[in-house]
Amino acid sequence: MRLTAAEVAGASSGVVHGSSHAEASAFAIDSRTLEPGACFFALRAERDGLDFVADAFARGASMAVVDHRGPTAVAARPLVEVDDPMVALADCARLARSRLGDATVVGITGSAGKTATKDLTAAALAATHRVHASPASFNNEAGLPLTLLGAPEGTEVLVTEMGARFAGNVTQLSDLAKPRIGVVTHVGMAHAEHLGGREGVARVKGELLDALPADGLAVLNDDCAASQALAKRTRARVVTVGRSTAADVVITDVVLDDDLFPRCRLTTPWGSGSVGVGLRGEHQVENAAMAGTVALSLGAPFDAVAAGLAGATTAAWRMELVRTTDGVVVINDAYNSSPTSAAAAVRSLARLQVRGRRVAVLGEMLELGEHAAAEHRAIGELTGEFGIDVVIVVQAPALAEGARGSVPELRHVGGVDDATALLRELLRPGDAVLVKASRAVGLDRVADELLVERLR
Repeated sequence: MRLTAAEVAGASSGVVHGSSHAEASAFAIDSRTLEPGACFFALRAERDGLDFVADAFARGASMAVVDHRGPTAVAARPLVEVDDPMVALADCARLARSRLGDATVVGITGSAGKTATKDLTAAALAATHRVHASPASFNNEAGLPLTLLGAPEGTEVLVTEMGARFAGNVTQLSDLAKPRIGVVTHVGMAHAEHLGGREGVARVKGELLDALPADGLAVLNDDCAASQALAKRTRARVVTVGRSTAADVVITDVVLDDDLFPRCRLTTPWGSGSVGVGLRGEHQVENAAMAGTVALSLGAPFDAVAAGLAGATTAAWRMELVRTTDGVVVINDAYNSSPTSAAAAVRSLARLQVRGRRVAVLGEMLELGEHAAAEHRAIGELTGEFGIDVVIVVQAPALAEGARGSVPELRHVGGVDDATALLRELLRPGDAVLVKASRAVGLDRVADELLVERLR
């Protein structure tokens, strides 16, 4: 998408300072990552975007969208002055969506697996459609507009990820994107503190189904208890995906290779066959089956879908597996954590074939509110059920409580540095270590330091 300063101002009721012909070929809210020629939106957030406008121009920005303080702070550059740059970003996204015309927008939400399913869907469609997908986890009120603005002209399918921390978030994102296909990966406890427990999570994820048109498609996880009620919220056709023969798309014959890449058989209304998945973990077969269902429903042939799923990749810190030179396997799944994704990660560690011990470094899962203690205890208990040899708990006392007495060795440490130091002492050649916690805990640093030391 390309927009001039005049078009940005027209979409956002703004005023142009400098050249109205300045043109943006990309759009950004982070000056550190913007491409040359980008329009920089100086959002007012935890850090004031106005402080980074000069840096954005130094890095090649063609224009900036600023609030009323901007014209006095930045001179002799193309600026669009607006009341609120965040609102302007949404306004520009509406313009971008209108220019996409009859392109099919796929909205993906759920408590876990959104990013993986988004990336798998894009991969499944890549050979047969002009497809654009959101980068990384661009799934909020800033990320989704950037996804719309980033779609090239001629895009046929736009795959978007829709997150929610509060009621109404998915409705707002759907109003912008106007999805025709909606995927709900799973209803769990992520963000339960703000959403009101599992029932509240289901209500908010269902906002995507409310938004679908009558000629649209809803893809639901048949193995999720919430899906039956969710199906009643949409006028669209519903296709269920799961391991039961009652599902419309059935997953069978699931196996994992030595690097945790899964393979399964999919039986669908559009064809059947064996499918490999390019993302690690047994839980990815459900995500791949939902992604494949979207692609098949849009006319992609089964063989092309299978090839796309097998070659898929996803964002960093999600079940990244590295075998070090001294024989230690490091699984970095530290991008984020919820009860659903933490359980899947522990299950994957248990399935990994290793000569030594299986070590889990587990930190706090945030935004669970009154459910936090019970959910952390459940993950701790799970480590014992799956035979994890060593559990290192970073903070999260309830998780340690759940693991106590059920694992051979339990250590409870106060922070990232303590966990790293303990691993240096404990790990031996042949061991495997999983690192998993909510992003704010910072356990990705543990995995990074282990790899730096052991790949020398």
